[in-house]
Amino acid sequence: MADNTAITPENTSTPQEEHTADAAGQVAAATTPEAEQTQSAPVPAEPKPAKPKAVPSPAALAHKAPHVKAAPAAPTYSQEEIDKAESFGRVDEQGNVFVREGDQERQVGQFPNADAKEALNLYARRYLDLKEKLNLFASRLRSPKIKAHEIDESITSLKEETSQPEAVGDLAALRTQLDKLAEQGQARKAELAQARKDAMAKAIKERTAIVEKAEDLAASLGDSTNWRSTADKFRSLFEQWQHHQRTTIRIDKADADALWKRFSSARTTFNQARRKWAQQRDAQRSETKRIKEEIIAEADQIKDSTDWGPTSHQFNELMDRWKQAGRAGRQDDDALWARFRQAADVFFNARQADRDKTSVNERENLTKKEALVAKAEALLPVKDAKAAKQARQELAKIQEEWDGIGFVPRDDVRRIEGRMDAVDRQIKAVEDAAWNQSDPEADARVSSFEQQLAAQLEDLDRRIAAEQDPAKKQELEAEKATKEQWMNAVR
Repeated sequence: MADNTAITPENTSTPQEEHTADAAGQVAAATTPEAEQTQSAPVPAEPKPAKPKAVPSPAALAHKAPHVKAAPAAPTYSQEEIDKAESFGRVDEQGNVFVREGDQERQVGQFPNADAKEALNLYARRYLDLKEKLNLFASRLRSPKIKAHEIDESITSLKEETSQPEAVGDLAALRTQLDKLAEQGQARKAELAQARKDAMAKAIKERTAIVEKAEDLAASLGDSTNWRSTADKFRSLFEQWQHHQRTTIRIDKADADALWKRFSSARTTFNQARRKWAQQRDAQRSETKRIKEEIIAEADQIKDSTDWGPTSHQFNELMDRWKQAGRAGRQDDDALWARFRQAADVFFNARQADRDKTSVNERENLTKKEALVAKAEALLPVKDAKAAKQARQELAKIQEEWDGIGFVPRDDVRRIEGRMDAVDRQIKAVEDAAWNQSDPEADARVSSFEQQLAAQLEDLDRRIAAEQDPAKKQELEAEKATKEQWMNAVR
């Protein structure tokens, strides 16, 4: 939205500025054919014999001239109006026509070779034509479209026509009517001037509101500005300016130029700020693109790594840097992201394939350890020291085989290890009990130890009853079985 738009503050015409035809011109169309006769030759010309009309040919009829609209009909006057006007005049024997103005007479024309009635009728109609002009002007004064200069021009023209008119009638009344119309014309001019002043003030106020909106937009520019939306708002304000300029009264040039200068200045402020923002955005996008190109290069270097843990951590760091880098423009961002995603997919797909393979192996290991722990649990229960010694030897073989199998799924580690530990604890309990029986100092501690075991077994019963997790419940039951073995050994 450049400021060099091909428009000046007031270079368009408005409907109010088109002049209408002046009142005198409109009134002139209402005159009679008799009024069109010149005063130097009032005598009608002798009529000429009419020529016989030729019969038109068919071709001529086919190319008839277009119909021309008839001129407005001349006004018609009543006999009463004509008689009243004729009462102010007379015609002498030589055909001279006089009009009475107060106590004096004035010759207004000559109509020889005609009777007095015909002569008076002609000049009375001229008077009535003048009166009709005044009546039309009075009607025109009430029109909302009349202009001040039309009023002045019409009054001047009518004063000239009524000064010494070559007409018969009540000329004094005609001039009195014109004087009243002149007063009404001055009042109407004052109304028009006030209306123009009010319309001018209203137009200035409305256009100032448009300017203030533009200035508010220019003042609100900042880092959070939506430049596209703000540009649309400026464009809308400019269209409002043009519409207002076309459809309202023309503002005085000084006011129009001042308002346009303010509006143009606001638009220039916006355009300069948007241009600066665009330059900064382009520079930032170039830097973002450079950073993301570096990230892609690093991703390409590590995408084939099989060091899953550290490399996964590196890719997470690259992703964080990618987010912090910002935007490089939609088109560039989409292309850059596709390249980075391609490198990341190479690594993560390979890692997932390795995990899938490891998962199969771990499930196989779990099956093997399930079989070993079942074999170990079959060694129980152990009743005496001799049986405990034999069970210990068998358990050592099982544990050696156990250690050679490898990892199991993470979710099964605690459960499977807990079962094997429970077997070891039960055998150990019998071994400890046998050793305690051969220890001379053990008898003193048997009673206290038995009481502690009884309390612990009660506590385990409560915890097992309250536990909802099957894996934890199984661990508690294994612990209870071990302590029961100790209790049996002590007794």
